[in-house]
Amino acid sequence: MPEMPEVQGLVDYLGGRLAGRRITKARVSAISALKTYDPPIETLEGATVTAASRHGKFVDLATDGGTHLVFHLAKAGWLRWYDALPSTIIRPGKTPIALRVGFDDDSGFDLTEAGTKKSLAVYVVRDPAEVPGIARLGPDPLDPSFDRDTLAGLLAGRRTQIKGVLRDQSIVAGIGNAYSDEILHAAKMSPYALAANLDDAEVDRLYTALSATLAEAVAAASGKPPADLKDAKRRGMRVHGRRGEACPVCGDEVRSVFFADNSLEYCPTCQTGGKLLADRRLSRLLK
Repeated sequence: MPEMPEVQGLVDYLGGRLAGRRITKARVSAISALKTYDPPIETLEGATVTAASRHGKFVDLATDGGTHLVFHLAKAGWLRWYDALPSTIIRPGKTPIALRVGFDDDSGFDLTEAGTKKSLAVYVVRDPAEVPGIARLGPDPLDPSFDRDTLAGLLAGRRTQIKGVLRDQSIVAGIGNAYSDEILHAAKMSPYALAANLDDAEVDRLYTALSATLAEAVAAASGKPPADLKDAKRRGMRVHGRRGEACPVCGDEVRSVFFADNSLEYCPTCQTGGKLLADRRLSRLLK
């Protein structure tokens, strides 16, 4: 799933190429992806892109017509950029392409989604705040106003595991499964630690880890074309997606805990005092 650093990389890439470009084509091939009907998507054609921005994991292309093309790539979506947009006809139901957008210099992009579970979302709105997911977003950890006290205030009183708090978009915007693993590893903190129980030193460690991890990931994504962002993300991971490999800090084996539709990765030595966290799949079998 693209998370904040990759989405910021997309925004930087699109902003540098699309500002001042006129939209010549906006075609939805997966009707379920389009979540709005007023204004209709056809109103984008003829409008000029004025800016690209990010809201959590949402990409926002603003136009001089007063409309915004907003999209969320969900778990299996991606953006495929073309310097010369293909002229092939998109056949609904026969392709992973959900949306095709073209511009007046013949460039363009497709939004694609793999798999059978379709969650990619496209919105055409007059104000990004009209998108429900954006309206619910918590503060952005890359915002200069997001400091240690902001994080402490978000954690206070929450009897929730810190892994879930970091992933909750209504609490902190933009962090998902991968970067929450990375942040907690850097903070030397168990994913099962309760947010409300963290002491001042632990909050300090968590804030430092969060800030540094995201800053490094955004810097790594900066300037890369969309086709290279996924590989850059994988290369930057220390524990996420590295089950069975050696922890780069202590050398212990990276372990996983599996859930219904995802998993978390952690280092027992660095994060849990050597304790192995129970595999939820095995726990269910033993009941």
